[in-house]
Formats: sequence, structure tokens, C-alpha cells
Amino acid sequence: MDPCPFVRIVIGGLALKFPSESKIPPNSSTFDCKIKLRGCSAQSTTIPAFVQEREAIVDNRIHGCFNFSKSELVKFVEKSNVRGKSSCLKIEIYGGKVGFGYGSKRLLGSVVVPLDLKSLENIGHRGFVIQNGWVSVGGGSTAQLNLNVRAEPDPRFVFQFDGEAECSPQVFQVNGNVKQPVFTCKFSFRNSGDRNLRSRSSLSETSTSTSCFGSCTSDKETSVKERKGWSITVHDLSGSPVAAASMVTPFVPSQGSDRVSKSNPGSWLILRPGDNTWKPWGRLEAWRERNGELGYRFEIIPDGATDAITLVNSTISTKKGGKIGIDIINGATPLTSPNSSFDLSSGSVSGSEFGSQPGSGSWAQLLYRGFVMSATVGGEGKCSKPEVEVGVQHVSCAEDAAAFVALAAAMDLSIDACRSFSQKLRKELRQQDQE
Repeated sequence: MDPCPFVRIVIGGLALKFPSESKIPPNSSTFDCKIKLRGCSAQSTTIPAFVQEREAIVDNRIHGCFNFSKSELVKFVEKSNVRGKSSCLKIEIYGGKVGFGYGSKRLLGSVVVPLDLKSLENIGHRGFVIQNGWVSVGGGSTAQLNLNVRAEPDPRFVFQFDGEAECSPQVFQVNGNVKQPVFTCKFSFRNSGDRNLRSRSSLSETSTSTSCFGSCTSDKETSVKERKGWSITVHDLSGSPVAAASMVTPFVPSQGSDRVSKSNPGSWLILRPGDNTWKPWGRLEAWRERNGELGYRFEIIPDGATDAITLVNSTISTKKGGKIGIDIINGATPLTSPNSSFDLSSGSVSGSEFGSQPGSGSWAQLLYRGFVMSATVGGEGKCSKPEVEVGVQHVSCAEDAAAFVALAAAMDLSIDACRSFSQKLRKELRQQDQE
């Protein structure tokens, strides 16, 4: 099935230039910006500033990005037509102390960029530049802002669970009103069976390699104060396993509390088949923040590397749920949702970077660029049927897509794994010794 059409509005190359006779306000070699688009969450960034007599050094760093599916774009256009006003992108520049905190800062000026909605709807396979170059920031300021705003097609494969992950659902590929089954998921509790895989057909939801699960506690250890051994295996329609997610570090409450803490998170390995065994592809850690939100961190594990590379380190509401997303900008900075309340048609800039190990950013830039994936996550007590989006450039085979499906399932299950231990889980998530 063909991928679903998506459109990205990308804002980059922001820099502020003052006339030579001007003085940049003290402590303001950088300025703060808010990027706004009606109906979407505002995005925040910092930009460099200099006086005109200096040589202008403007990089092509991306400062913000708004994403729209075809249906979201149609609704966006319809709302704009109802208002009778053209839709515009607005960039506000604030001066003052370094860092964020707009309430204590002076609005220097703003730039408004009109959007051609008809062109956005008919973007086709090639993008176009919306605005590029230096423009006045207005507001009585003599400063100018350099900007590059462009629209890009961003096709994605969309997958939808037909049930909750712990109920072993089927997974459909979706395009508009058309959907077809592509995977099945099998939830189970991992046991101490044969962990060495002799053939591709021997891969199963209970088979794991010793190297992958060396950090697990013994199956003989029993405690009602831990959640362990959860596993979900993704199969293709022929029944062959193509990805898996397995809980390798039990979820246990911190001392003196009923919650999983950040200092001792539970974790999953996301696995792919290879050489007649499971090979670790990624690692997901999850915990419960003091404010009740779910904290999570996802790391990619390069084949043959000793260090993992963090792609996402954020939080999500356990009450409302939300969306986990990986969107790589500038080759080294993930563009992720910082919380669960953001609009489905928006993203926002995260301050997190790839791992600090030397060369990690350059390695990830070779494998991941642009939009990578996103997945919806249900809140506590809600029926959750995750929807997963994966950028087409990151899918070359069924195993590629299945790995992201397994990650989405693990993320959704982590909501339950991190629930207060004073609360009882649904029966599908309780082992017999916990009944």
C-alpha cells in the first residue's frame, strides 16, 4: 500500500541583524523567538544576533517545524476559509536576558509570513520555498531577520493497532479509509525456555538470546512488588517473527514509595531478527516522575557499537496520554514532543541532543534524517489502540516497520508498568503468581 501524504512547514536559518550604528542590548548576543501558527502549539528557539558591520554568519539550522497529514491540512484550510483570513506564520523576537522566560522580556518585533494554502494542498512530490532572505522585524525596530521558510512533502507509512497491546492485537496499514492487515502481535510473559535460536523459524515470543537478557532477574525470584517478563512479538502475515520488545529490567518501586523512579527505571529491549537470533536494536527506559508524568528515554543501539545513542528523552501525561515522536533536525538534534498536550499537527524543539559520546551525532545522521516516527500513547485506564507513523525513508523492509511497531507497543505498555504499585493491573498483565 502506498504511504500517506504529509506536509512539513520548515523554518530555518534564523538570525538577527542590526544596523552598524545600533547597539545590541547587553547580554543579548542571542535572542529568543516564538514561532506561531494558528491551531498549533507555539515553538521556541534562540537565534544569533550581530551588527551589520560584522560579517554575517548565518547557518541553515532548522529552528522549527509544523507537520500536517492530508486530513489535518484539509481541516486547517477549512478553518482558515471560515475565518475569511489568510493563514500566516508569525515569528516573534524577544530581547533581554539569556534563556527563556518571555514574561520578563521585551518584544523587539515580529515577522509575519503568509502561507499559500492552495500550494500546500497540491504540493505533490516537490517542495517549494515560502519565503527566504532578510525582512524587517517591525515594531519600531531597525533590526532585520533572516529566515528560510519552506514546505516539503513528507510521506509516511501509517499503522494502527486494532486493540490494546496486551491483548495481542492485529496491526493494519492505513491510508485514508483503506486499511489492510500487515502484522500480528503476541503478548506473553517471558519464561526460562530455550534462549538460543537454531533457525529463523525457531524465533518465538519466548525465545531470547542470553546476551540480550543477561540483565534479567532469575525467573525463580518472585515478588508482588515488581513487574517483569513482559514481552510482545510482532509477526508478519506468514507467521514469521519480525520484531520484538522484551522487558529486560523489571519495573520496581523505589524504596519507601509505590512508584518507579528515574534513578531506577524499568527498561525494554527492542529486538530484530538476525543470524538466527534476536539482535538488540534499541532500548527504552521508563519511569514515573514526581508530578505523575511518565518519563521515558529511547536509545538506538548501533550494530557492533559499545555505546547507545539517545534519540528521545522526554515525558508524557499518564492521565491524558499523548504522542512519542522522533524527528531529527540538523543531523544531530531530535525534534520531539516535550509533553503530551501538543497539537497533533505540531512538533516542538527539544533541547536534548544525541549522546555525548564522540561521533555519535555523525553516525546517527547517516541513518536517521528528518521525520523518523511517532506513536500515540493512551492514558491510564483508557482503551489504547496505538497509531504509528514511520517516515518512508526509514523503511526498506518489513522488519524496519515492525521494529517501530514494537517500540510503540513497549511505550504504550510502559504506562501500565509504571502505574502505582498500590493499584492492581488488569488480568492480562498479571502473571499467575501475582493473582
